[in-house]
Amino acid sequence: MEPADSRREAQAMRTRTPIALALLVAVAALVAAGCGGGSSSNSNSSGSGSGDLAANQTLTMSWGAEPPSLDPGLATDTTSSNVLLNIMDPLVKLDPKTLKPVPSLAQSWDVKGANVTFHLRHDGKWTNGDPVTASDFVYSWKRTLSPELGADYAYQFYGIKGAQEYNGCDAKKDDCNALKAAVGVSAPDKYTLKVKLVAPQPWFIQQAAHHSFLAVNQKAVNKWGEKWTEPGHIVTNGPFKLAVWKHDAEIDLAKWNAWRGAKNVALKRVNGRIITDGTTAVQSFAAGEIDVNTTGIPPSDLPRLKTEDTYQNYPALGTYYYGINVKNVPLNERRAMAFAIDRKQIIDHVAQADQIPATGFSPKGIPGFSTIENDYLKPTADLAKAKQLLGKTPNAKKTVSLFVNDSPGHKEIAIAVQAAWKKLGITTTIKQMEWAQFLEFLGPPPSKAVDTYRLGWIGDYVDDINFLELWTCKSGNNNTNYCNPKYDALIAKARATQDNGARYKLYAQAEDMLTGPNGDFPIIPIYWYTYFTQESASVKDSFNINLLDQFDLSKVKVVNT
Repeated sequence: MEPADSRREAQAMRTRTPIALALLVAVAALVAAGCGGGSSSNSNSSGSGSGDLAANQTLTMSWGAEPPSLDPGLATDTTSSNVLLNIMDPLVKLDPKTLKPVPSLAQSWDVKGANVTFHLRHDGKWTNGDPVTASDFVYSWKRTLSPELGADYAYQFYGIKGAQEYNGCDAKKDDCNALKAAVGVSAPDKYTLKVKLVAPQPWFIQQAAHHSFLAVNQKAVNKWGEKWTEPGHIVTNGPFKLAVWKHDAEIDLAKWNAWRGAKNVALKRVNGRIITDGTTAVQSFAAGEIDVNTTGIPPSDLPRLKTEDTYQNYPALGTYYYGINVKNVPLNERRAMAFAIDRKQIIDHVAQADQIPATGFSPKGIPGFSTIENDYLKPTADLAKAKQLLGKTPNAKKTVSLFVNDSPGHKEIAIAVQAAWKKLGITTTIKQMEWAQFLEFLGPPPSKAVDTYRLGWIGDYVDDINFLELWTCKSGNNNTNYCNPKYDALIAKARATQDNGARYKLYAQAEDMLTGPNGDFPIIPIYWYTYFTQESASVKDSFNINLLDQFDLSKVKVVNT
């Protein structure tokens, strides 16, 4: 999902984050791309779960950013994703502890090689009263793939036969209608959804939990066009409805009593304040104005707040990184910039959070990590090697721009990186922007004014292809101008490799092409995420964030304390 902040990445920032965006919290603390299963570093010994349900089942929380879009086909950030996954009904959800797919709107599924069949429940319903059918998914997925929509996450569907061809259709040269009809998704009856993949993909069912695979209501889209997601227009099918969306100020959700599982949903309302500033979020939490701070915690406040019972942290599957515009910055200079950064010092003295120094883009904890990991980069800086590499770059760029968004912690980290690059004789100009403007500058392709930038990526599902495919030539999340046909061929081969061990070896080769001794270094990994939040005792035992930075509000209960 996301760039982290985009994808909560934020926390620390997704990245994701992404990324989400950590400490950086952006959405940081927010939410869980990943799903609830983390354990908290400071558990409440009395256990809020032992309390009785409160009469007022209202949760007040902070959202870390204004969602750029609540259209599943266009949403790319963590806040949008978490709102959508609570107002819509996905085919599958991810088990909070194992992240394995569990039934949601799809009551079961069959996998036979490259053919997948979802069997939908018969009691799914839209808020306008229409039944949710397999045809809704066929329409929605092809809509996201349509060249006209221009969806960044269209690549999520490239594992489906004909999807990439349709997404890349040129109406001046191609028969787009024919390509659309050839996409391998169909509805042979009202509640059966058939999918033909380009090859067997062990991760596909889990991938279907991502927000881009949600169905949208065709009637609402046709009637309201780009405005279909506004309150009063939007038609949803999940446990909550969009009650209020005051842009840049508030997003409130209300329980939908007609949802198929409404009897198991305790919360009646979620009042969400859009708070992008970490200090403001911390102050709001201290004043009792919010029950959960998912915006984040500024680095300066972390040492103090980590000692309080309301502080929570969760393991994450995400990477906080710096991207480099490869058209502006030469190869050996990129490598030098990577070795000049002391990741451990940034974590210990700037971020002051429980992050892990990243020595590669593939995150620690991903299946096959022991095979994929390379040890070329180190947690600490190697200034001698950095200067040696820069010495091989006669056309080095001595003044570079560094773009960061305005979520907590990013500028502080940028200042530390600025100082590190200064030791190489590189002058860095930091440009801080609000999230939407920041994303516009990054593209892809990035503005020519962008030399380097910070982002994060929180996994959409638990397979490294979800990380490594970001750097393919046509990826909607590749903001670096990096394009290596050999790398793309390697990712394509990995996508078609069903055996896990063999696939992990291909991932190792791809990681090496990015950050190994002869790597292209379009990105510089900084750290692997940990999510952290502030949670009141009344919800602490039921509000959870998982490895993918997702949270399920239908599971939250407010108890008396």
